[in-house]
Amino acid sequence: MTAAALSSPPGGGLLARLPAVRGRYSEGYELAKVTWFRVGGPAEVLFKPEDADDLAAFLAGTPDDVPVTVIGVGSNLLVRDGGVPGVVVRLGRAFAGIEVRDNLLHVGGAALDVNIAQAARDAGLGGLEFLCGIPGTLGGALRMNAGAYGREIRDVLVSATAVDRSGRLHSLTAEQMGLTYRHCAIPHDWLFTGAVLRGEKADTAAISARMDEIRTSREDSQPVRSRTGGSTFANPVGAKAWELIDRAGCRGLLRGGAQVSEKHCNFLINTGDATAADLEDLGEDVRRRVRETSGVELRWEIRRIGLRAATPPSAGDV
Repeated sequence: MTAAALSSPPGGGLLARLPAVRGRYSEGYELAKVTWFRVGGPAEVLFKPEDADDLAAFLAGTPDDVPVTVIGVGSNLLVRDGGVPGVVVRLGRAFAGIEVRDNLLHVGGAALDVNIAQAARDAGLGGLEFLCGIPGTLGGALRMNAGAYGREIRDVLVSATAVDRSGRLHSLTAEQMGLTYRHCAIPHDWLFTGAVLRGEKADTAAISARMDEIRTSREDSQPVRSRTGGSTFANPVGAKAWELIDRAGCRGLLRGGAQVSEKHCNFLINTGDATAADLEDLGEDVRRRVRETSGVELRWEIRRIGLRAATPPSAGDV
């Protein structure tokens, strides 16, 4: 179907069941073009809210049986080939603001992690340099307690705001978030709209130098120029996922157009013609081989959404 901008739904299909909005509905939106893997099927409907009030009104007016899935910039995401039933929400510019007040950064949920790090540097605030090594948005970082280079979101988080499935706004303290390694205790159907992060006064030159170190390290050790989805599996307790994968003989392993990176074997790569099924099945093959060689059950860090091709839609599959 061709994407169509709407202020209110026409008669027919899922759009007819959705509330009128000030933002934009797009029917049959091809999600492959906004994910880093560049694979996957369409969203039944994509919704880009005009602002936080528009988002809350949409959630409050959407029937409970309609699946709602939120995505960021698609950096740590695998959309299955059968597409995503229901509504996929993607936050835009209205949610990407960054404002510095004293030692605090008031940040929108759609703000890029690298932009947050840069804003902190420009304000002479240290402690957030690690964010320049995380390719995603604040919302995704909150959802998985993202971290890199020795720090995590929980180390700098003061509070967060989220909208629940009924459209109610919640203000959450860092303690209420229940952040542990690559985990957040907040219900999965809540959408993060912003947060307050804390920095520490530091020398701007030193902050810039640390950010340069992180960028260089990332480019030297990760396949950043490839179509990838970031780190595939979370590190098990007391071990590193890439070492277990390497010992299982998976470096360079192929399945269709998908490959385990030769450069960093905790990354999967779309070599050019991979399907989402190629990538997911390759990941499952890696998990099986690691389990057989080390007894360790790797946990997916990449978020997988939607239906496999030729699978009947079911809200429970999203």
